[in-house]
Amino acid sequence: MANKPLRVLVVGCGNMGAAHSLAYQHLDDFTLCGLVARGESKTHLKAQLSADIPLFDDLHKAIKQTRADAVCIATWPDSHEELALIALAAGCHVFLEKPLATTVSGAKRVVATANLAGKKLVVGYILRHHPAWQQFIQFAQELGKPLVMRMNLNQQSSGRAWHTHKMLMQSLSPIVDCGVHYLDVMCQMTQSSPRSVSAIGVRLSEEIAADQFNYGQLQVRFDDGSVGWYEAGWGPMMSQTAFFIKDVIGPQGSVSIVAREAGGEGQSANVEAHTRTEFLRVHHSQLNAQGEFVYQDEWITAQGEPDHFALCQLEQQFFANAILEDSDLTLHQQQAIDSLAVVLAADLAVREQRMVLIKEML
Repeated sequence: MANKPLRVLVVGCGNMGAAHSLAYQHLDDFTLCGLVARGESKTHLKAQLSADIPLFDDLHKAIKQTRADAVCIATWPDSHEELALIALAAGCHVFLEKPLATTVSGAKRVVATANLAGKKLVVGYILRHHPAWQQFIQFAQELGKPLVMRMNLNQQSSGRAWHTHKMLMQSLSPIVDCGVHYLDVMCQMTQSSPRSVSAIGVRLSEEIAADQFNYGQLQVRFDDGSVGWYEAGWGPMMSQTAFFIKDVIGPQGSVSIVAREAGGEGQSANVEAHTRTEFLRVHHSQLNAQGEFVYQDEWITAQGEPDHFALCQLEQQFFANAILEDSDLTLHQQQAIDSLAVVLAADLAVREQRMVLIKEML
């Protein structure tokens, strides 16, 4: 007998809330039973959907009236912990957009509450569901140790995008908000624990608070000797040059994402472009007796790679499977905590102008 569709509420009706709502409407394992937001965004989103979805201002009331089985939280980061705890206390499974919380203690509290309640908690690490990004990680694991990992995602934003970035910075800096994705990738590549972080950051706009910074770069060292850097900046002043670097180097060679279109002019603020790969370039370091390269570089085309909407569908199918198959999410949740600890350590390193040991955060 087929399972009844899971009744799911979406909280937060901006970009990611809209993407997940549309994904739910295309998946047989879910039925979208309500939209929750304080403002008019839920009304605008409802107009994009194919069904008459109930609208709510309050999560408590929405869960009670809809008898939801699950809640998808896609709100500002500083509300993630509170909303997740409300949903879990009401007996709902939770899909939570990254990051888990704005503190490591908050992230641990959400995970512990989910486990105590016997409910599934999935964190929205979208790159984990992209086949080409997973191939990128697999190639990196074959380069030997230590690894050098170089990644960035700078975004030249204006208008609505700059407004969104300014709102996000009221919760988290760019190296925290975007950084959790790429630190998660680095942790998968090394399969080693991060040890310490150094970082720099600077405030480039008078439109943000004096204690905020809209550009930052972190440098992380792992227990196996691997090192990585990540750079993120937001705002109308950011350069379009070299804003999309995804590169890993090891003793056996290197592997790079070469996204000529997604990494091209005018694409830095395009959310759709942020997960694109287009090509993987695999370089082998082996030399012959004449000191020449033995192998030419390999170019692997990511044909048919999923777009942002398809990735959201893959994420939500993973969420459904976790619930319906009672998947063990212990490692998934611990890695979400670990990647958050690294970027929060980087944020602290900027503010205190010192190297921070990861154990200080845990």
